[in-house]
Amino acid sequence: MAKLVSATYADALFETGIEDGTLDSLYDEAHAVQQILKDNPDFSRLMNHPKILREDKEQIVESVFKGRLSDEFTGFLKLIVTNRRYSEIDSILEYFILKVKEHKKIGIAYVTTPLKLSDSQKEAVKSRLLDTTGYVSMEINYDIDESLIGGMVIRIGDRVVDSSIKNKLEGLKRELVSIQL
Repeated sequence: MAKLVSATYADALFETGIEDGTLDSLYDEAHAVQQILKDNPDFSRLMNHPKILREDKEQIVESVFKGRLSDEFTGFLKLIVTNRRYSEIDSILEYFILKVKEHKKIGIAYVTTPLKLSDSQKEAVKSRLLDTTGYVSMEINYDIDESLIGGMVIRIGDRVVDSSIKNKLEGLKRELVSIQL
């Protein structure tokens, strides 16, 4: 259900941005609001409090964001409050940001290696990913997992390429176990 709610609201904001030509500014505002909410957890507790009236919450959104964000984005936040969906705000903003990145052909990759990569190795990975995908830009998140032994695991969206030694050893193990004598 949460995914459906996130998609519905994020898609509506995305379409508004496309139609009005304000997609870039809405994207920037979504990032800003995401950071504000992360830095101020008390605000979300206030907005999710069941004893505070919806009308008061709408007024809070108006007083906090009016003049600091575009009227479109402030109205969007008020709509979320009006429809009692504020508890989904994080997932809505995240879904919207990912949708804009996909529209702009910005890929997000998660690369796991057994050792820290040098800058030249990171650049080679980035170059290779850009060459083999349809993205024009790539945001790469690096992680270290020593259990991989060698190679790397790359995840982009729901696609995973696992060229680790650990994965190859597990594959050999499965083959050996399946051999019947």
